[in-house]
Parts: sequence; structure tokens; C-alpha cells
Amino acid sequence: MNKLAIGFCAGLLIAGFSVSKISSQSGGSRRVVTEAEYERWKKDLSNWGRWGKDDQIGTLNLITPAKRRQAAALVREGFSVSLASDADTVKAVDNANPYEHTMNNIGSDRIAVNYHGITHTHLDSLAHVNANGVFYNGYTPDRDTVMKQGHERNSIHNVKSGVFTRGILIDIPRLKGVPYLEPGTPIYVEDLEAWEKQAGVKVSAGDALFVRTGVWARRKALGPWLRGRAEGGRSAGLDPSVIPWLKQRDIALLGSDHPQYVSPSAITGAVHDFALL
Repeated sequence: MNKLAIGFCAGLLIAGFSVSKISSQSGGSRRVVTEAEYERWKKDLSNWGRWGKDDQIGTLNLITPAKRRQAAALVREGFSVSLASDADTVKAVDNANPYEHTMNNIGSDRIAVNYHGITHTHLDSLAHVNANGVFYNGYTPDRDTVMKQGHERNSIHNVKSGVFTRGILIDIPRLKGVPYLEPGTPIYVEDLEAWEKQAGVKVSAGDALFVRTGVWARRKALGPWLRGRAEGGRSAGLDPSVIPWLKQRDIALLGSDHPQYVSPSAITGAVHDFALL
């Protein structure tokens, strides 16, 4: 098994400050990251071998005992916040595989779900994305074996003890003074750093970084629409140009209310895929 649906909880830093509208939702004219740059980054910014040839958890290694103690020391109120969306059992243009829920009897039920996609809350393992059959840290499994038995390496089982670290929520709609970002709106480094400046928080090594686009607020207000990787799909999300910044900040985990990437884009799913390679 290489995937797991979760209600991820972390000690989030959500500063209470006055927010002014600092920029429009239009990215304007910018240089587009090329495929050649993206491929070069896969080598220059790679973590392969950083924690040894047998490593299977990648940047989660950055969550050290000291980092956990730092996170624990930030707790003031003691309440938990779920980052999970509600289980959606209704098929829609953005939910091709809804949760299946049936009652076995009055005291038990059955739930079936296709974890991956843009509707169900889940945590990707390092056995999710590959480049020409090669996964994180050079893991190259036999496809037939995987289809019969699952992955032997890079499984979500490696995270079975849980993740406890400092969590930082970057709320881009709040930063821009809007309820949600419009589909196709890219998020750039200056947006991330503008939130840091106003919140008085700097993303650092071992942090779990969560970026809000407001997709669920828009869906609630206007209904579902075609988004994600689907042809014609439009979604707000991180522009490929943020990849070197994410590497420089050395975050341990990246999450969002959408799978991290803007669409349409010259490089489909760029940030999502890069984070897992």
C-alpha cells in the first residue's frame, strides 16, 4: 500500500494581523519556466543520496527531535485543527471517484475510496510519482510485481509513526483580500514572502508548509468545475518558479487545498511532481 487518506493535524502558525490587498490575482507578464530548466532542477535540486542510498522518507528526515521540541514549545491553546475535507460521496466534474459508503448493519459500515485525485484529502508517498519508471532515491521497481504486491520501498507505511513538526499556513486569498483565488491564478515567490512579512513568520528547515488557494470556498459558492490535470482544467496553485525557493527553505512537507500546482501551465503538475521526485 503506497497511499493513505489522512486528517493531518499540525501546530499551525496563523498570525492575527491586519491584511491589506497587496496585489491582484493576475500574474502579469512573466518569464515562463522551461522544460529544460525543470529537467535541470531535477538534478541540481535533488535530495537523492542526501540521507544515504537506502533512505525512503526524503525531507521528513528534516523533522529532527529538536524540530519537534521547537514545534511543541509553540503550543498555546491546545486545540487541534483538522486539515481534511469532508468525505464527498457525490460524483461531479471534479470528483470522478467519490467515496463509496454502505451500511453493513446498524452498527458497522464499509467505506471504499480511490485516494488520489483533487477531491479527497490524502498524503502522497514517495512511491506515487516516477520519472521513466524511477522513483525517489533511484528506486526502480518491476511494474508487474508492484501491480501484484504493491511497492517494496518508499511506501506510506514509512510514515506510520505520524508527522509532528511546525506547520505554517500561507493563506493567499487572505493576503490578497479576496475569498478565494480564481482558477488559473499562479502563486509566486513574492506572494509567499509577502505572507511571511505580514505574518512575521519565516518558513524554515523541517517545517510543514500548507498553501491555501480557497478552492473549497469557491466550490461552495459557485459549484464544482473542471480543474487539475484534466484537459481544459483550471486551478489556482503554485507556479513552477517557486521550486528553487522551496528547496532553499528545506521544508519537510508540502500541502494545499489543491495539489500544489497551477493549471493550465507550460509544465503540467510541476510542483506536485517535483516534490515527490
